[in-house]
Amino acid sequence: MAAQVRRWARAWRERYPWEEVVFGFLFLIPLGVLTILFKIYPIFYSFYLSLTKWNGLAPTPTWVGLDNYAALLQDATVYHALLNTAYYSVGIIVVGLPLALFLAALLNQRIRGRTFFRTVYFAPNIASTVAVSMVWLWLLNTRSGLINYLLSLAHVPAQDWLLNPRLAMPSVIAMTIWKDLGYDMVLFLAGLQGIPKEFYDAAKIDGAGTWGCFRHVTLPLLMPTTFLVLVLTTIGSFQVFTQVFVMTQGGPMGATDVIVYHIYSAAFENFQLGYGAALSYVLFVILFVLTLLQRRVAGRDIYY
Repeated sequence: MAAQVRRWARAWRERYPWEEVVFGFLFLIPLGVLTILFKIYPIFYSFYLSLTKWNGLAPTPTWVGLDNYAALLQDATVYHALLNTAYYSVGIIVVGLPLALFLAALLNQRIRGRTFFRTVYFAPNIASTVAVSMVWLWLLNTRSGLINYLLSLAHVPAQDWLLNPRLAMPSVIAMTIWKDLGYDMVLFLAGLQGIPKEFYDAAKIDGAGTWGCFRHVTLPLLMPTTFLVLVLTTIGSFQVFTQVFVMTQGGPMGATDVIVYHIYSAAFENFQLGYGAALSYVLFVILFVLTLLQRRVAGRDIYY
């Protein structure tokens, strides 16, 4: 056994000289320090805060154990925020993903100006979410917004897009779909371009038309990409914050009070840092469970 260990050590030293190993670790130190300071340490410290009561001004947090978790389970506003978040997420997935797939399939064809249209559809994703939200605030303005002006040309009454509880969340959903459509489209486009042309030729020989090729070739072979987009979209939609903060601030009447904005309000407006940290970990558990469920349900139909 000792002789085998020495042989392994000798082979390791021959393959990886100590100078290369030392220099490799030296180059990893800056990244490791940043990872510990800005990723690992905040994760553990926020979990510690979730077990305390602290307003951010007191010298030290007060240990309360699981009281914050027990309190949020009895808080009706938390369930309301989760329902709003689920509503937002379903809207993004049901409307945004099919639209992105349609555009990807369209721009995967040999049409004139497809590079230009790909750039145009992807451009909003590059812009700052704050800037896009400010633009949509003007577009959805009740008195001077462009959308209500266009509706007036068709003799449709002006709508209180961001002041009506029934229209506020759909308005935020529409803004997010417009901004993120290009990103999902590019992912679908990459998946479409990875499907070999021979499968379509074989399907056409068997008599499949355009819809038959899409149903029996494109959709099954695009499942890995679809699953990736679905998971990323679900996680991103449950973490929505910026557009709600800029456009509605959780209103009107709590209609757009999503869970991350609720966490922000609890921690930084009501100075309940421990309670906000507990909500953050509840959100993590929800996203973890949703991802596992998606993997279990959709993973059976994934073909690599």
